[in-house]
Amino acid sequence: MRFDIVTIFPEFFGGPPNNGIPGHGILGHGILERALRSGQAEAHTHDLRSFTYDRHRTVDDRPFGGGEGMVLKAQPIFECVESLGIAAKPERDTARESVILLSAQGKRFTQATARRLATLDRVVLICGRYEGVDERVSQLLCDDEFSIGDYVLSGGELGAAVIVDAVVRLLPGVLGHADSSKYESFGEGDEPADTMTEDGVPRSTHGAGGLLDYPHYTRPAEFRGVAIPEVLGNGDHSVIRKWRRRAQLAKTFANRPDLFTDADLSDDDREFLAGLGYTAS
Repeated sequence: MRFDIVTIFPEFFGGPPNNGIPGHGILGHGILERALRSGQAEAHTHDLRSFTYDRHRTVDDRPFGGGEGMVLKAQPIFECVESLGIAAKPERDTARESVILLSAQGKRFTQATARRLATLDRVVLICGRYEGVDERVSQLLCDDEFSIGDYVLSGGELGAAVIVDAVVRLLPGVLGHADSSKYESFGEGDEPADTMTEDGVPRSTHGAGGLLDYPHYTRPAEFRGVAIPEVLGNGDHSVIRKWRRRAQLAKTFANRPDLFTDADLSDDDREFLAGLGYTAS
C-alpha cells in the first residue's frame, strides 16, 4: 500500500532508517518504520512549495469576502496531486485509490474508516493549514474530507500521521498476528450497535459556534471552470454573513448533522435546514 503526503512540512514525517542512519520523524519509528522497511507499505512526502512559481514560494492567499487568516491556494495542490499520476476525480477507481483532505471541517475519522482505507492500494493525504483550504480542492479533487477530532490543530500533518498509523497497522502481517487488530479498542465488531456509525459518534465541537465552518475560497476567482460564489465578491458584508451562515449549516448537514442536536439555531436556520431535508430527532 502506498501513501502520498502533500505538505509544506515534509521534514515532519521523516522516514525509516537508511544505510545505518537512525530514523527520524513519525515514519522512522515503531510499527510504521518496520512496515516501511519490509515493503508492506510505502510513504512518500511531497513539498507543496515545489509547485509554486514565485520567488517566495507562496502557497496561501487572502480569503475572498474578508476575514481572519490565510487560505491555502488550489493551484499548487492540484498540480502536486496531478504530478503523482492520480486519476481525475470522475475517472478515479475509488476501490483502489483515494484522495483525502485533512481539515477541521471534515467527517470524523474512525476505525471503521481506517479499515476501509486499508483495502486500497493508494491513499493521497493533503495536509490543510492556515485558516482553511480553497473549497475547490475538496469539491473537485478529493474523495473525502476528514478530521481526527473536535478540536483545531495548526495543520493537517498530525492528522495525516494518525491516518497513516491507523491504516498501516491493519495491513496483513504488520502486527504479526492476523487477529491482533480485532481484539482491541475499536476492533471489528467492538462498537455497541446502538452507538456505532460509519463516521463515529462525536459528542461536542468547539469551533464555529458548535457547527462546522463555512467554505473558504481564494484567488483565482475562477478555477477549473468553477467560480467562487458571486456573493463573496460583491462587498456587501451583511449579505456575505448570511451566505456564510447558510453555507455553514449546509456543510454541517452534509458532514456532521449530529451537531445540530445541541446547536443554538434560529427560526431562519431551522427553515433553511428543513429545505435541505433535515428533520430534528
